This record gives sequence, structure tokens and C-alpha cells, in this order.
Amino acid sequence: MNAYIGVDLGTSAAKFILCGKDGSVFASVSEEYPVLRPRAGWTEQDPAVWTAAVERGISRLLEGADRKAVKGIGVAGQMHGLVALGKDGEVLRPCILWNDGRTEEETAYLNGAFGRDRLTRLTGNMAYAGFTLPKILWLKKHEPAVFAAISKIMLPKDYITYLFTGVFSTDYSDAAGTLLLDVENRNWSGDMLRLTGLGESCLPRLYESFAPVGKLSEKHKKMWGLGDVTVCAGAGDNAAAAVGTGAVNDGDCTLSLGTSGTLFVARDSFSSPAGNALHSFCHANGKYHLMGCILSAASCFGWWTGVLGESDPESVQAGLEPLMGENDVFFLPYLSGERSPHNDVNARGAFIGLSHGTDRGKMTLAVMEGVAFALRDCLEAARACGIKTDRAKLCGGGAKSPLWRKVIANALGITVEIPAAEEGPSYGAAMLAMTACGEYRNVGEACAAIVRTDGEIRPDSRVAALYDEKYGVFRKLYPALKDIY
Repeated sequence: MNAYIGVDLGTSAAKFILCGKDGSVFASVSEEYPVLRPRAGWTEQDPAVWTAAVERGISRLLEGADRKAVKGIGVAGQMHGLVALGKDGEVLRPCILWNDGRTEEETAYLNGAFGRDRLTRLTGNMAYAGFTLPKILWLKKHEPAVFAAISKIMLPKDYITYLFTGVFSTDYSDAAGTLLLDVENRNWSGDMLRLTGLGESCLPRLYESFAPVGKLSEKHKKMWGLGDVTVCAGAGDNAAAAVGTGAVNDGDCTLSLGTSGTLFVARDSFSSPAGNALHSFCHANGKYHLMGCILSAASCFGWWTGVLGESDPESVQAGLEPLMGENDVFFLPYLSGERSPHNDVNARGAFIGLSHGTDRGKMTLAVMEGVAFALRDCLEAARACGIKTDRAKLCGGGAKSPLWRKVIANALGITVEIPAAEEGPSYGAAMLAMTACGEYRNVGEACAAIVRTDGEIRPDSRVAALYDEKYGVFRKLYPALKDIY
């Protein structure tokens, strides 16, 4: 059976899977790497750590495998990051990541003086601090020597594809998050390029996610003992995760509990919601999607267990299910600021409602509930756009928690479906590679043949009603604290 490699270049680790054309997973490994925080609110990564992680990870992945069976590679990855390359392809500075908050001034200019309505008309979206364009403007102002040396601007996963093939490429789903793409018409926006002062030659060529962009380099073929391997354009992590969960038909919904959290709704046609509460992006199947993003999701729980000094997440959650809906502690999950719906880089996390009766169990559950309520903010924004959904696929590292699954189902009041494969964006990336290699005629056909669910969690009417009341309180907390931030 032909085999395919899927890569997910995440924020704190890269994940790799090897699977067959039927979706069966032969092997999976991961490689961790650090996030640099040179100043409060700043996040960066050296692309050299990605290179080392990918080369080491795929070497480990292929141990004992039939290497000649590998026909394709797809790469998914964290969106919005600014990778700046010089004329010889050298990295000019560390990548500024998606959750970096340094561009408050540039974002305010774009949504203000430049014009939010104009932005929406040109790109389908308003500006958020995490998007790529504000980072370019920040670089132009604060590091002019670096800016002047730029030959190419790339996104994180596209840097890996460039290493694999020597081709400067990106796909529409990832490009949509740069604020440089005319999302509706699927081309780079000349107006936005003129704003940066960069020429279109500085941007990579655009491809559909499932399109082949090149062949694996001789260097990497030799490194891994592979034959002729096609590399596809790949996708932004959320679009790839949606493919991996089968969310490709109009109205299909996926919730992700990764480092960040997302609500993702597949759409057959372009739309730009009034108020820009949701992002309007291209999907990896050649169509479109709407997305709400919260900047801290499973990372909140990782932070909290670190504060507690606990290494076993399951033990921290033990015995908390009876407390669902009854907890009197609230948590705001804005550890890195917030994107949807507040668009506030200065927002911060908070516990509210502490008393002498508060214990770590209540605070632990509050963290999980706070993330769920933030995702409900995104769901309510989708409902305000006329999107009706009563179920969603749940993926990401946090989705492995049985308790968190139930909290999500009840706090959002929807049925949560659990995919049989829990590989996330790497699974979708492998499916895109299969499509690029002709195993399937299109992404939808691949999803229909491969994706299966492994049960569902329905909301309990009593608990869901209690969470409705709690959510009403939650919505009042950010406005009450905004001026303090």
C-alpha cells in the first residue's frame, strides 16, 4: 500500500504521521522545541529549530517502515508567522509568531486610519495583531535594515516546504491569514502590497492546498532513504485539521482545542460577516470557511498544571464531573491577549469568584470552563451570521480529555463528535498529499473514504441550562475588566 507523510508544524512541537491511503496510521512521532519570549507579549521562534525537528522527526517516523512505499508529503502548520528570507534564502531574523502581541500600533492604524471597511473590501477581514501584515509594518518601522534585506516573505509551514523542494510556495488557506490576500478572488492584493512597500516577487506563488508544488530534494531523499516523493502545498493548521475531521461540506463545524482554540465552519462560497467577528478565509478543499480563534485554549490547562506542579493531567481532573454547572469560580483565558471576538492584545487572564471554599478542583474546572465559554463567544458570533449548527467535531490535544469534552458539549449546548483518528492537522496534511498524488479525485472524496467518528457526547439538558446561566455572567467579565488591562 502506498504511504503518505503528514507534518504538523505546531507552536511548541512538530508532529509527524505515516499513514496508508485508507487512513490507517502506521506510525506517529513528535519533536518539541522552545518558544522565545524576548519581551512581555512577544513570541518568536528560530526556523533552525523547525529544520532540526523535521529532519529528526521524519527519520524517527520511518524507522522500520517500507520507505519505498512513501509517495507524498503534506505539511500543515501554525499560521500568520513572519519568516523573512534574504537573497540567498538565509533567515534574516527569528520568526514572529501568530500569538505575538507587539503590533498593537500597526493594527490600530490598519483598522483606523487605513480603514476597517476598506480592509474588509480588499481582503475580507479586519486586522488582528497576530496577522502577518501588521508584523511586516512593525518590521519596516523598527528593524529597517532587516526589512531592506528581504527577498522573500514566507509562512512557517511554507519554509519547510521550501526546504523540501526549493520552491517558494504557499496555499490559499494560509495566505488568507496574512491580510495580503484578496480572499474572495484568491489572489494577492495589489493595494495591500503597496502598503507594505514590498513587490509581489517577495511573496510566494499561490497554490491550492492539494496541489503538488514539487518533488522532494535529493538531499532529503538520501537523508531518509526515500524514492520519488511529491510534496503538496499543504494548509494552515486549522484548515488541515478540518480536512482531517471531514469538515469540508457547507456548514460542517470543527472545534479545536490546541495551543489556541478555534471554531471552524466550512462554507461553499465566500462571505465576510458584518463586524468581522469571524475570520473569512479560504479552505483547503478549494472553497472557503469562517473561523473564530481564541489565542489560549489547551495552553491554559498546560499553564495551570505547571502552576500546580502536576505532570499528570488526568489526576488533576479526577472527580470534577459532578461539579459541572455548579462551579462558582470563573476563569478568563486571555493569557496571550485575545482575538475573537475582542481583538485585544492587552486582555489578560483572571480567576474571579475566589473564596475560602475555593480549592484547586474548582479552579481547574474553571480553567476548562473559561476556554469553553470563550469558544462559545465564537459560536454566538457564527449564529449571529445566520449559521445554524447543533454539532461539531472536536479535535486537538485538549479533546483527549473526557471531562473537557463534556464541558464543551454542555457549555456550548451542542453535540460533540469525536473523530476516530486523533492526529489533527498532520492527518489532514497527509490526506492533502494523497489527493495531490491522485489517490483521490478531490479532498471531499478523500474525507468520505477515510474519516470516521468514534462516538459523540450530547449535552445534558440540566447541566446545559446551568451553563447558560454561567455564560451570561462570563460575558460581563471582560467588559468589566477591560479598563484595568
